[in-house]
Amino acid sequence: MESLLDFLDDIPWWGWILVFLLLVAIRDIFFQKAHTISHNFPIVGHLRYWLESIGPEMRQYFVANNREELPFNRIERSWIYASAKKENNYEGFGTDRDIYAHQHVFVKNAMIAYQLPEGHPNTKDPCFLPCAKVIGGYNKRKKPYRPASIINVSAMSFGSLSAAAVESLNKGVEKCGAYHNTGEGGLSPYHKKGGDVIFHFGTGYFGVRTRDGNFSMEKMKILVDENPCIKAVEIKLSQGAKPGKGGVLPGAKITHELAEIRGVEVGKDVISPPTHKAFSNIPELLELIENIAEETGLPVGIKGAVGKLEQWEELANLMKKSGKGPDFITIDGGEGGTGAAPPSFADHVSLPWTYGFTSVYKIFKDMGLTDRIVFIGSGKLGFPAKAAMAFAMGADCINVAREAMMSIGCIQAQVCHTNRCPSGVATQSKWLQKGINVPLKSDRLAQYFKTFRKEFMEITHAAGYEHPCQFKMNDIQVNVDDDYLSSGLEAVYGYQKDEVTFSSMQELYDCSYLGGKPN
Repeated sequence: MESLLDFLDDIPWWGWILVFLLLVAIRDIFFQKAHTISHNFPIVGHLRYWLESIGPEMRQYFVANNREELPFNRIERSWIYASAKKENNYEGFGTDRDIYAHQHVFVKNAMIAYQLPEGHPNTKDPCFLPCAKVIGGYNKRKKPYRPASIINVSAMSFGSLSAAAVESLNKGVEKCGAYHNTGEGGLSPYHKKGGDVIFHFGTGYFGVRTRDGNFSMEKMKILVDENPCIKAVEIKLSQGAKPGKGGVLPGAKITHELAEIRGVEVGKDVISPPTHKAFSNIPELLELIENIAEETGLPVGIKGAVGKLEQWEELANLMKKSGKGPDFITIDGGEGGTGAAPPSFADHVSLPWTYGFTSVYKIFKDMGLTDRIVFIGSGKLGFPAKAAMAFAMGADCINVAREAMMSIGCIQAQVCHTNRCPSGVATQSKWLQKGINVPLKSDRLAQYFKTFRKEFMEITHAAGYEHPCQFKMNDIQVNVDDDYLSSGLEAVYGYQKDEVTFSSMQELYDCSYLGGKPN
C-alpha cells in the first residue's frame, strides 16, 4: 500500500492531466453512445459543445454589430442601461441607423414647438406624464383609476422572475408613480412593497384558485379587500409569446414559497390550461368582467394577443348593445415574451403589436367605443419614438417587460427558461438572486421610467403637443417599401384614431383618481 502511495506521489501534475484525458477518451469511445462527435473525436469533440454553449455570448460581445441583434440590439440595451443609471444616453456624430430601412419611424416635428406656460406641471416635474383617460370612468366603477405614468411594468409573475427582481420592480414603480402588473402567478409578498398593482390572472387562477383549479370570486374579494395596493384586475386571454397555450413554469423554479402562493406542488412543472374554466364564450367573459367589477369595485380589463378578429368583433358588438364591457384592453404583441415558450409559438403564432393593435382598434373605433376603453400596448414599446407611434395609433398607456428587466440588470442571456439566469432576474436560485441590490435596482427602474417620460415629453413638445394623447396618425411616418417609400400611419393602416378628450396637464395633475400615491 505504501509503495502505491509513493508511486502516486511521484506522478507529476501533468501526468494527472494525461490520466484524466485518457479516462475521458475511454469514456467517449467505449461507454457513451449519445454524442457522435465526442465518440469520433474523443476529448477534442467536447470543445465543440463548449463553444456552442457560449455562442450567444460570443456573438453578443464580439461578432454582432450595434444594430444587428434580436430581440434587443446593443444600442437599445445601452440606452436602457444608461437611462436607468442616469448616465449619458446620447449618441455622437449622427445616427448609425439606416433611416431608409423598412418600418423606420419618423416623428414629424412642428415648425414651432409647444412652449410650457409658467406654472405648468412639467416645469416643476419634467417627468410628470399620467394617462389622459381614467380606467373605469365610463363604466362608473366604484374605484376608478388614472395611471400616474404612461409607462408601467407589464405582466411578469413571481416564479418566472425572482423575489429580488419582483421586489425591485415594485419598489421602483413606487418611486416613479407607475403601476406593477403581477403576471398570472398571483400576488406575492414582493408585489406589496408600496407600488400600485394591477392584479392579473390567467387560466391557472393562481391567487384566486379553488382546490379543483377553478376561479373563486370569494378569494378575489378577500384579496382585493386585504390589499388596497390593487387598483385594477386584468383577465389574461392570451399572451404574445404563446397565445392559445397555457403558461409554463418549469419544476426547477417551484420552491416551497412559490408552491404556497400558487397552490401547486413543489418541484413539478406548472402548466396552465390553454383555455379558461370560468367562461367559454364572449357573453360569459362579459358577465365575468361585470361580476368582478361589481364585487370588488375595481376596474376590470382583458389582455390578449391578436390573431383572428371574429371574437373581438363579437365583444365590440355586445359592448355596444349592453353598454357594459372591459374598462381597459391590453394588446400584447407576438414579439413579446419573458419566460419559456416553444419557438413554434414565439416565432409564428399571433400578430406583431403594430398589426394586432391596429386591427383591434379599428373594430372598436367603427363601433364608437374607443372613449370607453383605455388601450394599453405591450410589445417592445419601451423607447420614446416607438411610444409616440403607439400613441398616434390609439394607445393610452404602454407596458414594458423585458425593458424593465434590463433596467434592473438583465443582460439578455436568453436563458429565462433554465433557472440559470446569470443576473438573478429570472431565476429562483438564492445565490444568483443575491447579486440584485434591491434598493439600487429599484432606483434604476424608477430612473429608466423617469428618463423615458422626460424624453417622450420632449418629443411630444417638439411635435407641438402638450400630451402624447394628442398625437395623430399622420404625425408619424414610416418607411414602407421601395415603391411606396414613406407614408403616414393613416395611409399605411387605413384609419385615423379617435380624438382623446384632453384639456390640460394641470387637470390630470389635480385628478382625485390619479395613482402613484401612498396607499
